[in-house]
Amino acid sequence: MKTMKQALLGATSALVLFTAAPNLAKADELTLCWAAWDPANALVELSKDFTGQSGTTMKFEFVPWPNFADRILNELNSGGKLCDLLIGDSQWLGGSAENGYYVKLNDFFDKEGIKMSDFADAAVNAYATWPKGTPNYWALPAMGDANAWFYRKDWFAKPEIQAEFKQKYGRDLAAPATWDELKQVAEFFNGREIDGKKVYGAAIFTERASEGITMGATGALYPYGFKYENTPGKYDMEGAVNSPDAVAGLEAYKALYKCCTPPGYTDAYMGESLDAFKSGQVAMAMNWFAFFPGLYKDEKVGGDKIGFFVNPKEKVAASTLGGQGISVVANTDNMEGALAYIKWFAQPDVQKKWWSLGGYAVHKAVLTDPSFPESQPFAADFLVAMNQVQDFWQEPSYAILLQAMQKRLHDYVVADKGTAKEALDGLVADWTEVFKDDGKL
Repeated sequence: MKTMKQALLGATSALVLFTAAPNLAKADELTLCWAAWDPANALVELSKDFTGQSGTTMKFEFVPWPNFADRILNELNSGGKLCDLLIGDSQWLGGSAENGYYVKLNDFFDKEGIKMSDFADAAVNAYATWPKGTPNYWALPAMGDANAWFYRKDWFAKPEIQAEFKQKYGRDLAAPATWDELKQVAEFFNGREIDGKKVYGAAIFTERASEGITMGATGALYPYGFKYENTPGKYDMEGAVNSPDAVAGLEAYKALYKCCTPPGYTDAYMGESLDAFKSGQVAMAMNWFAFFPGLYKDEKVGGDKIGFFVNPKEKVAASTLGGQGISVVANTDNMEGALAYIKWFAQPDVQKKWWSLGGYAVHKAVLTDPSFPESQPFAADFLVAMNQVQDFWQEPSYAILLQAMQKRLHDYVVADKGTAKEALDGLVADWTEVFKDDGKL
């Protein structure tokens, strides 16, 4: 986190504005940087078409998620030449725009007829714009994502389990629609023996070092009513971050952690959630939509054995945003070739193939196709989630803001320090100090 802070706040380069060259020339070679995960493999396959059409050789630098921010933000801050194109997290937009790491794409979009109105509104706002709410574009939406859930559909369907649940709770056992139902179902499965093995209720995110517990806990905080500000853009956090509803949401997350997660599950994120589910330890698990195609294809737990559901609501319907936009790195020596890739990737037909290969396209030509909801067993849930996503701060100081939230949440949820109200009060104090240092309060 210290390195992330230095990478985001230590740059002194001027803001880069870019006006596209009249003609796009071929670059002999382009390197695209991203995290190492299933969608990246799909992008390699997709990009073969770009090479075939342009003659440009595509190289890829994929970094494991735990090291992704540290590796790439250091690269940007040092003025390195590794990345021509970068699919970076939404939280990086503020710092990358203000520090001149990314090319501003407005003039290029206008010249090439690339319209942000052709992409899902929430995705454009989250993955492309800075400052938020302004039509200043630093990326093209590339990978829609949100935190959602999957469950052992085959366990839920067992007649004896169905009957016992109905007798105990007076309703049919089904994918939870609220956080109250989620805890109820998790408690029902927790400690139960299924197929000769003791199982647990749910795998959730508790990881401390990077972003895990924040991405998990906001899945409860947002539906209960947590807000970052009372007034957008005013940084007036008192009574929003630590509201009674926010306190209730954090308490709900801790209750689920305490009652129903596997033993020793104190520092878990994406990989641990997937492992717990694939090994048959848990009835339900949270994770990003990005992993759902691979899960569905898994021979042991996929196919008819798995079901999917959108993040449960409580007071409101809300999902934690994931996903990324694709940006042109301002320091590239292959500017025209990088822009040519953006132009190619924005095409509706390319976006449709991106979805078919396992990428999460957010182009309206894909999402509004009548066949889309039935195209994958999780496609309909993805549409719902992307219409209710909420995101963490995208401020240039996001790394410090995130570090503070990670500590406050982990101390309360996992380490049993203090109350939920004290944790959120402390978070308001932490964030207030950051924004005062930034001259915003």
